[in-house]
Amino acid sequence: MSEDDSSSSHGEHEKKRSWLERLSSAFSGEPHTRDELLAVLQTAQNDGLIAADTLQMMEGAINIADLTVGDVMIPRSQMVSLPVEGRFLDLMKQVVESGHSRFPVHGENRDEVLGVLLAKDLLRGVVADNGPANMRELLRPAVLIPESKRLNVLLKEFRLSRNHMAIVVDEYGGVAGLVTIEDVLEQIVGEIDDEHDEAEDHSTQIAIQSDGQFVVDALTAIADFNERFGAGFSDDDYDTIGGLVVEAFGHLPETGDELSLDRFLFRVAKADARRVQAFHVTVLPPVSTEAD
Repeated sequence: MSEDDSSSSHGEHEKKRSWLERLSSAFSGEPHTRDELLAVLQTAQNDGLIAADTLQMMEGAINIADLTVGDVMIPRSQMVSLPVEGRFLDLMKQVVESGHSRFPVHGENRDEVLGVLLAKDLLRGVVADNGPANMRELLRPAVLIPESKRLNVLLKEFRLSRNHMAIVVDEYGGVAGLVTIEDVLEQIVGEIDDEHDEAEDHSTQIAIQSDGQFVVDALTAIADFNERFGAGFSDDDYDTIGGLVVEAFGHLPETGDELSLDRFLFRVAKADARRVQAFHVTVLPPVSTEAD
């Protein structure tokens, strides 16, 4: 072996030994902070010992202990919930349009969650001879959890119970939203897009286009929207412009649906089966008050 080869081999050996020594130190049983552990993993990625996406998943798995259900849930205003007294064919239409596989089913009001309906159960009920007389016979028990539950605890419960959805309730027992196992896993592995999702730029929440319209992220805080446009929307009931507009629609709108609020025209620019993601916003001209 040449002197250069020997030197190179020695250098690689020292690099690996140095990293292994730090890794061993991190797990030696002595007190260490989470930041120190993350720094060791970052060093491993910089040294090429783990891939960048592996580092991202490891960091996500560590960080979900700091997140609660309230941080990731689908808010009540964007839930697709089915009425228990609905006709099978009407419900089937809603199921097909939404693209979901599981649905909360409510009674007289949306806070009265009676159970969860699986789309496959509804299909069996529609096509079966002498099938169930109403949807109550198809319901599965709903899992109710508080907004404060930690995501790592919820993930373990999902795995043990084999449930994929839970209804989130607030401190007063009302429905605050829902959370799925996909919502939790996305905190570890990143966004899980389906074949209908398009690439999205999250670099800005409010962007102006050449035609004078604005593209507004549905998660834009109402306070930020008001500040940008000089609007006066209340944030007492909703934190985001998406929650406010969806509630005004009265249902989960689809791409292209439009609604005027105050002096703004909101057109849904992007939506999937679970939530609205962005709007095209046009500032409407003031109404003329001149006398004839």
